[in-house]
Amino acid sequence: MELQGAGVVITGAGHGIGAALARRFAAGGARVVVNDLDAGAAAAVAAEVGGLALPGDAASAEGVRALIDGALTHLGDIDLYCANAGVGGAPTLADEAGWELAWQVNVMAHVRAAEALLPRWLERGRGHFLATVSAAGLLTMLGAPSYAVTKHGALAFAEWLSATYGDRGITVQALCPQGVRTAMLDASGDAGKLLLEASALTPEEVADTVAAALDSGKILILPHPEVAGYYAARAADPDGWLGVMRHLQGKLDG
Repeated sequence: MELQGAGVVITGAGHGIGAALARRFAAGGARVVVNDLDAGAAAAVAAEVGGLALPGDAASAEGVRALIDGALTHLGDIDLYCANAGVGGAPTLADEAGWELAWQVNVMAHVRAAEALLPRWLERGRGHFLATVSAAGLLTMLGAPSYAVTKHGALAFAEWLSATYGDRGITVQALCPQGVRTAMLDASGDAGKLLLEASALTPEEVADTVAAALDSGKILILPHPEVAGYYAARAADPDGWLGVMRHLQGKLDG
């Protein structure tokens, strides 16, 4: 897709990957709407990139509708919607509130955005949906059960969107990095340090990979190319792959 003049909405864009995407897309000539729960951070990034800050909850039905209505008023059309906001969620099986938050932000925010965007996109015959999923959606994430499960859900929804609407002009891509040097990685504890820290990329490196991949239209965007091999190994030998995961879990437990 052509970034020059494109109308772009990015959720969770006050920090991390979202902020880097806003800067990268604006540098390519896009007109950017910056969304984040942190209104001050959203305003700061929007001011930096010459965009519009529309802070709020991009997961709730009301918040998604307000964001898309406000973005349409400002941009005229939304060419690219980046469902980037995400949360780590529950670190344990018993944390019901954490599981519910992860479900709402990591999955239902994507569903609600697509529901609101699709009628207009289908009428004009084009639209681009970018879901920040994480390699956890292709593999898993030890020590973070709700994150692993809901990121699988986010990937499944992106695949469903592409299968259902890909021949009607809707491009769907899933961004699946491993470690990225953000606050979420800092909060991931021992599992994050063991599995992700050594190969972690900067948000700017991830944004550059995304910008380069938009024209391809390929469903998976892999800033860490080695993830493709891990994903293939998981599919070819799930028991062997789980054995490796249990070995790594043993290191964490030890």
